Amino acid sequence: MTQMTPVHVIGGGLAGSEAAWQISRAGVPVVLHEMRPVRRTDAHQTDGLAELVCSNSFRSDDWLNNAVGLIHAEMRQAGSLIMACADAHKVPAGSALAVDRDGFSHAVTQALAGEPLITLVREEVTGLPPESWGSTIIATGPLTSEALARAVQGVTGEDELAFFDAIAPIVHRDSIDFDIAWFQSRWDKVGPEGDGADYINCPLNKEEYEAFIDALLAGEKTSFKEWESTPYFEGCLPIEVMAERGRDTLRFGPMKPVGLVDPRTGRRPWAVVQLRQDNALGTLFNMVGFQTKLKHGAQTEVIRMIPGLEQAQFARLGGIHRNTFLNSPKLLDASLRLKARPDIRFAGQITGCEGYVESAAIGLLAGRFARAEKLGQLPAIPPMTTALGALLNHVTGGHIVGGKGSFQPMNINFGLFPDMQEEVGGKGKERGRLRKQAMAHRAMADLAGWLETSQTGHTA
Repeated sequence: MTQMTPVHVIGGGLAGSEAAWQISRAGVPVVLHEMRPVRRTDAHQTDGLAELVCSNSFRSDDWLNNAVGLIHAEMRQAGSLIMACADAHKVPAGSALAVDRDGFSHAVTQALAGEPLITLVREEVTGLPPESWGSTIIATGPLTSEALARAVQGVTGEDELAFFDAIAPIVHRDSIDFDIAWFQSRWDKVGPEGDGADYINCPLNKEEYEAFIDALLAGEKTSFKEWESTPYFEGCLPIEVMAERGRDTLRFGPMKPVGLVDPRTGRRPWAVVQLRQDNALGTLFNMVGFQTKLKHGAQTEVIRMIPGLEQAQFARLGGIHRNTFLNSPKLLDASLRLKARPDIRFAGQITGCEGYVESAAIGLLAGRFARAEKLGQLPAIPPMTTALGALLNHVTGGHIVGGKGSFQPMNINFGLFPDMQEEVGGKGKERGRLRKQAMAHRAMADLAGWLETSQTGHTA
C-alpha cells in the first residue's frame, strides 16, 4: 500500500497549529514548517507555537449573545486544539475567555510535538512551495516575510497582496438613528449597483462640527511600535491628522456636505459623515474616510458625538497598523484554495480575518478542507448561518466587490450572518438580544448537520 503524502503547513501560529491538528485527526500526515527560532520576528518573544503576541484575551465566551462566543462554541464542537488549550489555561476575566499565554502556547506546542502524524520542521520557507509538495496551507500571519510576500505577488499580480495601513470603523445598521440620518448618494448619483440612495448620511451643524473637531484633536491616540511604523498614504490619512492641518480640512474632505440635502431642513448641512454598505447583507456600514488612530475608548466617545450615531454599535473600530493580507474574495475559492495554484490554501490573518479566534477558525476550516481532499472527499463548506460559515463567506466572497482596497479584514460579528426569516418579537434592545439568541440557536443546529456531513464525507 502506498504511503499517503503529507499536507504541508507553513506557519506555526494559531491558524497553522489548528490546521495541522485538524488534518492529523483524520489520520493524514502533516509537515508543519515554523521559521522561529531560525528567523525571529520583532513581535514574537518565544519559539513556542501559537504564541499570543498581543492580548491574552480570546474575547467574549458568551455563545448565546455574542458572535465571538458563538464561534468559540462551534470550534469546540469541531474538536479545536486552540480552544481546548485555551479552556485548559484560562484565567479569570468575567464573561471573556482569557488565558495564561505561556501555558497556552506550551500546551499547543506539546500537543503538536506529541502527535506522531505531525513532523515539526524549524525552517523559513522563503518562496512559494514547490508543486511537488502537493497540498499546502500557508498560514504565515499579518507579518508574512518579505520574501514570501514577493513570491505570492509573483503568482497573483502585484496589486493583489495589499499592505494594509488604515481601517475605518464599521457600524451595525440597526444601531443608527434614522430619525436623524437618511439615505442619499451625493448629487443623487446612481452607481453600477445603486439606486441614487446608497449612502447613510449623518448631518452636523456648525456648533456640532466644531465640538467634534475639538474632541477629535484632544482624544487619546495610539502610538506605534517601531515594527509597525509605516508612512501614511495621502489617500488614507487618519482623520485627526487631517484635522491638525486645519479645522475645516475635514469639512472639505471626507465630511464635505456638497450634493446632499437634509430632508428634515431641506438644506445642505454644515458637514456630513457618510457611511457606505460594507457587506452583501446590508447589515454593516463603514464610515467613509474615517480611518483613525484614536484609542478605542476615545474613538467610541468621539464618534457617538455625531448626530445619528449616538447609540452606534460597532462591528469593528478603526485603526492604523502594518498588515499584509490577500484580496481573498478575488484570489481564493470557497475552500480557501488559491485560484492560480489550487494546490495551495491560505489560512489565518493573511486571508483577511482579524483576531486570534477568527485566525484559528479559518485554520480549522483550511485543515478540514485539505484533509478531505487527501481522503478523496469533497470539502464540506459550512452553512452561512454558522459563525464558521459566515466568517468564511466574508473572506471568500461575502464582501461587495469594489475597487482597490474595498475588501478589509474583520472580526466575526452578527452582521455577517443572514438575518432570521422568522419574527423574533420584542422591541428596541430586547428585540436585538432576542435576534442574536435566535441566530445563535440556529447556528448550533446547522453546525451539527455540517459536522456530520464533513465527518462522513462525500467522495470527490
